[in-house]
Amino acid sequence: MDSNDVLEDKDSGPEVQLNLPGSVISRIEELMGGTEQFDSEEFDAVAYINRVFPTEQSLSGVESAAARCEFRLASVQHDIRRLVRAQHDQRVAGHQALLDAQHSIAELALQVADINKKAERSESMVREITAEIKQLDCAKWNLTAAITALNHLHMLAGGAASLRTLAQKRQYKELVLPLQAIMEVLEQLEMYRDIKELNALRDEVHAIRAQLAQQILADFKEALTGGGKTTISPRTLSEACAVVDALEPHVKQELIKWLISMQLQEYEHLFSGEQEEAWVSHVERRYAWLKKHLLRFEDSLAQALPAAWRLSERIAHRFCKITRKALSEIMQARRSEVDVKLLLYAIQKTYNFELLLHKRFVGTELGAEGVEGGVKPLVFDDDDKEVETDDNTVNTKGSPWVGLIGACFEPHLSLYITSLDTNLRALMDRFIQDAKSADPGACSGAGGSGAGAVMSSCADLFLFYKKCLAQCATLSTGEPMRELAGVFGKYLREYAGGVLQAALPRAAAPALAVPSLVTNLQGLLRDDAPRYTRQEIAKITSVITTSEYCLETTIHLEQKLKEKISPNLADKIDLAPEQDLFHKMISNCIQLLVQDLEMACEPALQAMTKISWLHFDNVGDQSSYVTQIIMHLKNTVPNLRDNLASSRKYFTQFCIRFANSFIPKFIQNIYKCKPISTVGSEQLLLDTHMLKTALLELPSIGSDVKRQAPTTYTKVVIKLMTKAEMILKLVMAPLDGNLEGFVAQFVQLLPESTLAEFHKVLDMKGAKMSKTQLASLDALFKDITKNMHNDNK
Repeated sequence: MDSNDVLEDKDSGPEVQLNLPGSVISRIEELMGGTEQFDSEEFDAVAYINRVFPTEQSLSGVESAAARCEFRLASVQHDIRRLVRAQHDQRVAGHQALLDAQHSIAELALQVADINKKAERSESMVREITAEIKQLDCAKWNLTAAITALNHLHMLAGGAASLRTLAQKRQYKELVLPLQAIMEVLEQLEMYRDIKELNALRDEVHAIRAQLAQQILADFKEALTGGGKTTISPRTLSEACAVVDALEPHVKQELIKWLISMQLQEYEHLFSGEQEEAWVSHVERRYAWLKKHLLRFEDSLAQALPAAWRLSERIAHRFCKITRKALSEIMQARRSEVDVKLLLYAIQKTYNFELLLHKRFVGTELGAEGVEGGVKPLVFDDDDKEVETDDNTVNTKGSPWVGLIGACFEPHLSLYITSLDTNLRALMDRFIQDAKSADPGACSGAGGSGAGAVMSSCADLFLFYKKCLAQCATLSTGEPMRELAGVFGKYLREYAGGVLQAALPRAAAPALAVPSLVTNLQGLLRDDAPRYTRQEIAKITSVITTSEYCLETTIHLEQKLKEKISPNLADKIDLAPEQDLFHKMISNCIQLLVQDLEMACEPALQAMTKISWLHFDNVGDQSSYVTQIIMHLKNTVPNLRDNLASSRKYFTQFCIRFANSFIPKFIQNIYKCKPISTVGSEQLLLDTHMLKTALLELPSIGSDVKRQAPTTYTKVVIKLMTKAEMILKLVMAPLDGNLEGFVAQFVQLLPESTLAEFHKVLDMKGAKMSKTQLASLDALFKDITKNMHNDNK
């Protein structure tokens, strides 16, 4: 094959593109001396030749270089021809492999078609073999069905006559099994309804069953109402009950309904609406009648009746429904005669009776007829006190008996709520009277004992609330519970206004109306009022702890009310106004204590402004006014801390509010110390530092146990006292010659200060300036402050 043939094969075949690895290409270029420059568009042949043959002497190697190039060219051509041949051989081999695969696929298709034909022949042979077997199976099934149907028909024909004979002779015991068998036969022959003879037999059996139902009901009526002339024995009735169970369900229901009605005839007559025995005051007699009647019933007729009928339970259940309806009607008709005492008596006796039924019939299936109206029982002992539950208490939750009769009392529960309102009114009047004459040192209750403890009246009030809630929850979870929540809120406001406020020192003697409570508390905050005594301080702290107890208990009370009341009324329970009232009471009491301590420190602050700070000679120990302030802190704060030991968070609030109120006053008095010399500023700065140290230790001042002050309080003291220190440092800073620098320093040290404070610092320094200079400084102050605010943004 010459080169032209190779080129023709190459052109006729597919285009071959060799993708060689980078290492191979690098090796090729290395062997060829680098070829990338020849491929470049900017390759300059003349420059390349001049670089290879730079001198005339180097031209002597031209022939050898040309020979090498020709050798390399021949080698490259040889490689190209070899690669083209290899590619041609691979293409031919691939084509041949494709042809071989197509041939194999054709052979496989022929084999699959042959297998399908053999499978079809096999299936046809199997159908031919099994066709006769299927015919035999079908014939066998039809023959079996025919024989079975004939046997059922024979049983039905003979059984109908037998049933009629046994029914006429009242041989109920022998009749049960044939009756059940015939009913099963009728179910088997249900598919043959188009056969007239079979339908006639079916109608005959149904007629016999209907006749049996009428006959058995007549036997029961004769046996139970015929007196001594009856010939129906209890044994016959017992056997008849088995037949009734085999008849239609409505027969049993009708018989049971008649039996229950007959058993309760006497009750409905004795306790009819026109009888005096029917009134609510005699409700216990109703329940006593049922107890005696059930005992007689179970000793006599119940022995002949199946236990599965649960006649005693059904009688009791029907009795409860009749009683509930009767009590509802008579109480509605004589509503004016119903009072709380009578209502609670009836509820108590009714609950006891329902509980007895619950214990007697618990675990039965009759409970599905259950409680109506969603009413729960009220549990009282003989003294009308709440019965405490324990491990032996019967669990009546979800009982179908408890509340079955008691539902009739719910429409009259407003009397109960009114009674609770009256009792709370009397209780509140006693609390108010006790609060006026109470000795705070003898206060004790839920929060501890001694000065600052929770008032005992508060614990008594919420204990009464707890009993009322438990009692009302057992009565109803509906509208009466919502009314009770309103009564609770009413007397919580009464307690805040009439007891807690009355306990405050110098409060008005009569109980104040709730709307004016906050107003009157604010009236106690007077600048000209004398200091409180230790007894008065004890009263205030006692009001704080009592208000805290009321607040926390009211929150819990609201949660309990929402849990007890029906879900659709839970949103209407809201004691938030009462909680806010106790919050305000605590806040105002803390303000009273803060004001009292501030009044004690006021003379010392006044003495501070009267010192001649301009003529101070040297810096010594802390000034006397600081000593007086610290003395007042030590005399007052430990007593408050002890009184508020059970309400530590409110003691912390007192400290924070005192710092927020006292330190700004201290700063205002610093501004009044003018003019002031540098030495005076240093002394005042020393005093400020000593006062700052005392304030930081205020929460634990005078205590043997040193506790770290709360972080919130520490931040407040450091922030405000740092401002006082910065003011004094600015007073000591030089002013002459660098007014702009002083203004910048002022804004940097006191970034939140106002122009008025800037003027006060200038007055303390005793700076004498003209209006022009002052206006210039004001403009400079405003510009620097504005620029600083912009930078912070």
